[in-house]
Amino acid sequence: MPNVLPIDTPSLGDRGYLVHDGQVAFVIDPQRDIDRVLDLAATEGVTITHVFETHLHNDYVTGGHALARRTGAAYHLNADDPVAFDHVPVRDGDVIAVGARMRVRVRHTPGHTFTHLAYVLQADGADVGVFTGGSLLHGAVGRPDLLGPAHAETLVHHQYASANCLAAELPDAAAVYPTHGFGSFCSATQSDAATSTIGREKQTNPVLTTPEREFADELLAGLDAWPAYYAHMAPANRAGPLEPDLSPPQRADAEQLRRRIAAGEWVVDLRNRVAFAAGHVAGTLNFGLDGSFATYLGWLIPWGTPLTLLGETPHQVAEAQRELVRIGIDRPAAHATGGPAEWAGGDRLATYPRATFADLAQVRHHRPVAVLDVRRNLEHAERHLTDAVHVPLHELLHRFDEVPTGEVWVHCAAGYRASVAASLLAAAGHRVVAVDDEFANATLAGLQLASGTGRS
Repeated sequence: MPNVLPIDTPSLGDRGYLVHDGQVAFVIDPQRDIDRVLDLAATEGVTITHVFETHLHNDYVTGGHALARRTGAAYHLNADDPVAFDHVPVRDGDVIAVGARMRVRVRHTPGHTFTHLAYVLQADGADVGVFTGGSLLHGAVGRPDLLGPAHAETLVHHQYASANCLAAELPDAAAVYPTHGFGSFCSATQSDAATSTIGREKQTNPVLTTPEREFADELLAGLDAWPAYYAHMAPANRAGPLEPDLSPPQRADAEQLRRRIAAGEWVVDLRNRVAFAAGHVAGTLNFGLDGSFATYLGWLIPWGTPLTLLGETPHQVAEAQRELVRIGIDRPAAHATGGPAEWAGGDRLATYPRATFADLAQVRHHRPVAVLDVRRNLEHAERHLTDAVHVPLHELLHRFDEVPTGEVWVHCAAGYRASVAASLLAAAGHRVVAVDDEFANATLAGLQLASGTGRS
C-alpha cells in the first residue's frame, strides 16, 4: 500500500496529500507555500514526479504550478480547464503510472465545479483510495454554488450523481481523501471525521443516504455566504501562480504607522483579542492569529488595500505572511514587532471593555444597551437575541449606518468575530464593548432569544 501523507492547512480547512511508494511521489492539491511539501518529500526521501489538481480552487491559491516548476514534475489538470500555462491535460478514464507500483485513474466528478476531477489510487491492481477534492467529503459534499447561483441547481445534481458513481464503482474499503471539509467554506456542511472510507460514507453521508430531490433541497437551503476573496482565487489559479516571496516586508516605525493609518491603509494587530482590547494603537484593527485570521482578513479587506502587520515577534509576522499568500495577498506593505507602546511612539493607547453575556444581562437591569450581532444569516435565523441589530461581520463595512449610536455591545458565537467587529467599529469612532463569550451562555444568563429569518 502506498504511503498517503496529509498536508493540513487548518486555518483554511483544507488538506493536500503527498503519496509515495518509498521512491517516487505524487502530490494532490498543494497549497501555495510549497516549502512544506518539499520538506516532507525530503524527509521521506522521495522524488516528486507528478502533481494533480482536482479543480481550479475557489478558496486558495494553488501551489501546484510552482511545485511542478520547482521539481520538474508533470502537472495534471482537466483538459477543459482554461489555464494560461503548460500542463499535462487529463480526461475521465485516463490512467497515469507513477513509479512501478502506483497508478492514478482520472474520474470526472462535476458538482463542486463543472470540470472537477477525482483521482483513484490503484496499487497492485486494486483501487485502494480516492482523492475526491471538493466532491465526496467526509460526511458531506463540496458546495455547488461557488460558480454563482445560476449554476447551483444544476451543480447540486451533478454533485449527487458524482458521489453516487464513486460509491458504486469503488470497494467499501477504499479510503476517501478529500481536499475540503475540515472547516473550509467550500464544504456544504462540516464533519469531525479525520478519516473515512467508501463503506463508511455509504452509511453516514447524506449524499449517499438521501433521495436526490430531498438532498438537493436541504443542501441548497443550508448554504450561507462565502468569503469575498474567493472571487480572486480562480483567476489567480488559471494564470499559474508562482512561488511566493515569504521574506520579511519593510519595517515601519511609529511615525510611519501613524501615516499609514491616517491614509486609510489597514494596520492589523495580530495579537489575541484579550491583549488588543487591553491596549492598542488607535486606528489599528484586530485579526488575531489565534482564529480564522486569513479567512476574515481576506473577506473584509478591500482588495488591494496596503496592509501592515503588527506582531509581538518576527515569528508571528512570518506566520501571518504564510497565511496570506495562500489567499493571494502576497506582500504586506510593512511590518513592526514588539508591543503597542512601541508602535504608538508615545501616543496614548486605545482600549475597550470585554464582557460576557451575564454582564450584558446585568447591565440591562440598570440601563438600555444596544447590541450588535455579527454572526452569519443562518446562525442568526437559528437563534438570536430578540432586540439585537443583526449585521453579519462580512457586511459590516458596507452597513456602518445601521450600527446604533452610543455604546454598542458586539457579539458573535464565541468571541473572535466580535473582536474583529469591535476593532473596526472602534477605529471608526464607535464606543464598543466586545462580548467575549459562547453564545450558548446567553440563555444561561436569562437573555431573551428568538428564532426565525429576516433582518433585525
